[in-house]
Amino acid sequence: ADRNQTTNNIFEMARIAAMILTIQFSCVLLLLAASTVQPFQSVKIKPSPSRHEVTLSYSSNSDPIAVSSSPTLSSAASSVSTEDLDNQIDTYADPNDKRYSASDWAHNMLSLPYSTILREIRGPVGWITAWSTFVSLAYKMCQWNGMQSLAHKMCLGPTPHSLIASSIGLLLVFRTNSAYQRFTEGRKTWEQILNTCRDITRMTSVYEHNVGLKRKQRIQRLLAAFPYMLQHHIQPRCLDHSQCKELERSPHALVLNEPRSISISHIVKKRGGARECWVDKRALPWCLLPDPVLSKLGESHNRPLWVTDRLSLEITEIKYDDNFTSRERLELLKHTNTLSKCIGHCERIHQTAVPLNYARHALRSLTLWSFTLPFGLVDKLGLLTGPSVGIVAWLMYGVYEIGHRIEDPFQGSLRLTDLCNGIYRDVMFGDRNQAGMRRQSAFRKDFEKESDWDRVGAAFGVSRAEKEIQGVRNLKFYPMKHINN
Repeated sequence: ADRNQTTNNIFEMARIAAMILTIQFSCVLLLLAASTVQPFQSVKIKPSPSRHEVTLSYSSNSDPIAVSSSPTLSSAASSVSTEDLDNQIDTYADPNDKRYSASDWAHNMLSLPYSTILREIRGPVGWITAWSTFVSLAYKMCQWNGMQSLAHKMCLGPTPHSLIASSIGLLLVFRTNSAYQRFTEGRKTWEQILNTCRDITRMTSVYEHNVGLKRKQRIQRLLAAFPYMLQHHIQPRCLDHSQCKELERSPHALVLNEPRSISISHIVKKRGGARECWVDKRALPWCLLPDPVLSKLGESHNRPLWVTDRLSLEITEIKYDDNFTSRERLELLKHTNTLSKCIGHCERIHQTAVPLNYARHALRSLTLWSFTLPFGLVDKLGLLTGPSVGIVAWLMYGVYEIGHRIEDPFQGSLRLTDLCNGIYRDVMFGDRNQAGMRRQSAFRKDFEKESDWDRVGAAFGVSRAEKEIQGVRNLKFYPMKHINN
């Protein structure tokens, strides 16, 4: 009997080994077939003749990168003109705006090893997979050694985890939905900032004669600097140690007093209970403002609010006349108040996290459920319990990590730099190419005549309208009794 039991165990192990080899061989064939798929394509953009050519290519990871020969902002001169900045801030076709469809399955599967979500959850997924594999091996060893009672006690059955799965799903769904609402609210806030800056620029351009050219330029520069100041307020970006050493004795260095500690990778020095953050005056948005203004701005702890206060001062100094009255001034001040409210909205989203008790309870429940899951599947799956539970853990922890990522949309989910560059281009009339396609041309009627519009109307609109009117006149109307007859 013992000899027959040993023979059966050898055959069982041989069968399992053959099954594992078959699965590995199938995976190799799948990878070879997927390697023939070419989802990555280079995208070329033809900018204006005064700009460098920009090529979008794909690196070894899943995220595409933009390759450009244009210089960095920090390498510009101290007195940077808007023309130079416009040439350096080009309009890239962002590949991250791609909407993935079912046809992109090969690209998504091949980029899985480079997934940032997988990189963050590799710890719990690895431990759960290893633990599940250990449980399945222990279960098989008990069966091979004749300890059937112990192997039977290791099996919980699928019922307990099926009952708890719905509660775990509700916890994850509620967390993800609340995080996505915060993400959407953050995007709407920045959309409101963009629209408000465009409206203020439009009004100052329409009333340029009343506002004054110099004051209009100051308002434009303050508006262009506002989104960058707000981004720095909720997402501080300071120079590192090597860059600070280069600018330590340079007049281009600007020291900002931060009310809170910054990331350890940045240069941080304590002075008077505050924190110092070093930036380059030649970079945006600091290059838009003069040194006296920068010195006051650097001492402020809420720089976007300081910019809105200065905008209000510039607006209140505009003198009344027949064309610019208190109604126009109040409208501009109303737009400035909208920018101030947007600061509060961003601070509320950034400073208010999901309740700690809820986050801890959800993570603890998911961990206990995942570590006990192999006891409910080991009698059905055997040695495949480890990979199966690992895939389930990847799915569940991936959903949890996505909710954690988009909980604060200003820490990477929203591309704030692209939004700031877009506001800068619209406010500073940044589309300055040789064709003259800039927003400022809408407020100028140079080389335009009234007769030009008349010729367009005669060719397309007026003549057609006249024909329609003439056709209506030619219609004959009959009394209702004739129609009834």
